[in-house]
Amino acid sequence: MLKKSTAAIMIVAALLCGSLLTLAATGTIFTGQAVGESAAPAAAAGGGLKQSEANKLGTALTLIEGNYYKDVDRSKLIDGAVNGMMEALGDPYSNYMAKETAQQFEESIEGSFSGIGAEVASDNGKVVVVSPIKGSPAEKAGIQAKDVIVSVNGESLQGLDLNDAVAKIRGPKGSTATLVVQRSGSSQPMTFNIKRDDVKLETVYAKMENGGVGVIEITQFSMNTADRFKEELSKLEKQGMKGLVIDVRNDPGGVLPVVIEIAEQFVPKGKTIVQVENKAKEREETNSKGSGKDYPVAVLMNKGSASASEILAGALQQSAGAKLIGENSFGKGTVQTSFEKQLGDGSLLKITIAKWLTPDGSWIHGKGIKPDIAVAQPDYFSVSPINKSVTLQYNSNSSDVKSAQIMLAGLGYKPGRKDGYFDTATKEAVKKFQSASKLTVTGAIDAKTAEALETALIKAIQSPVNDNQRNRGIEEIRKEIAAK
Repeated sequence: MLKKSTAAIMIVAALLCGSLLTLAATGTIFTGQAVGESAAPAAAAGGGLKQSEANKLGTALTLIEGNYYKDVDRSKLIDGAVNGMMEALGDPYSNYMAKETAQQFEESIEGSFSGIGAEVASDNGKVVVVSPIKGSPAEKAGIQAKDVIVSVNGESLQGLDLNDAVAKIRGPKGSTATLVVQRSGSSQPMTFNIKRDDVKLETVYAKMENGGVGVIEITQFSMNTADRFKEELSKLEKQGMKGLVIDVRNDPGGVLPVVIEIAEQFVPKGKTIVQVENKAKEREETNSKGSGKDYPVAVLMNKGSASASEILAGALQQSAGAKLIGENSFGKGTVQTSFEKQLGDGSLLKITIAKWLTPDGSWIHGKGIKPDIAVAQPDYFSVSPINKSVTLQYNSNSSDVKSAQIMLAGLGYKPGRKDGYFDTATKEAVKKFQSASKLTVTGAIDAKTAEALETALIKAIQSPVNDNQRNRGIEEIRKEIAAK
């Protein structure tokens, strides 16, 4: 039960997509804080170790220290034992953070760090991207939600716990992380060379579109997001806004009280925002204290919309009549609490303590929320990068040629096909692109041409004109405004 408490020992209640770790130079864990009950009763409930259990662990430690052929770091053995217990739960959202990682816990909450800027979770021994952060090196490189990171700088991540995986990815600003990624729908792994940089987490962006339609994008529910959202919403309303699109695509989640505070502005008083169910099957409803809005609202979401984003989407759909537009969401329906004081050495445990449910009692874990209006993005939004170590030429046939054809078509160069066969029409399209880009016109795709194609494509993807989901959301709100 997540209630306020004045106890000296507080719980950090996080609603991110599991053990979301920001892939930062510091290996920052990206989560949120909420005031909770004292964790002391929970810690004592199991009674601690039995004497036989303590003896077993102590004997194992003694045998390792006395017999292992090299000197061992005792603290690493203890950390490993605790981490092993967490892994034995089989829950990708419960994990152990040693002192160094736990110290970095607070940095991400404050909103800035250095790294590549992507949230990840552990899934059956695989490191899976939940979403890249808006404007981050990861997003600019083309990393997408659901990508599986296979290796970093030649070192495999398979089977590593999340802390160790992030330790391989982190590094100083300006250094390069070479990620090999497996993407659903692509037969071959993809390589991304990502230069680490400072990542600033401005979480709210707002704009007024024609017809009095406001658009507010929330990239993450961090500590100041509710205040920033209120500021931007007030500005739009003062400009005469008649309807609102809330964009939580690629938003991995964040702080529970923050998403509730935002939802309350749209959910009428007394209606349910979210339910939390503990292991005893006891449910606690959070009902709105707000008054709702008299203008239409739509929510944009995709496969990178997770946890707190899904709470907002579910609450606004079921309790405020908002339309959900885009793609099926991520599907993370559990609540984690971090115990950071009880271990006494600066480390912490993050444990799944409950599951959350939508207002109508649905548990979306592993399934996500379906949109009311399904809208796909153009195919070039998810195209694989081109392998730049090989020059693609006429009469060749490969997945890289297929990627190039999709890019060319997306940029308006009309290769005529997208099946991977490099024919005459593809060659002519390449020549036109090379000419327009002031490259040597050969009709073959060398490394420079491939890089130019990808750079041009990123600009096209970032242009609102090509954003099918955003445009459909605005269109739907305009229809509702006209119908009032």
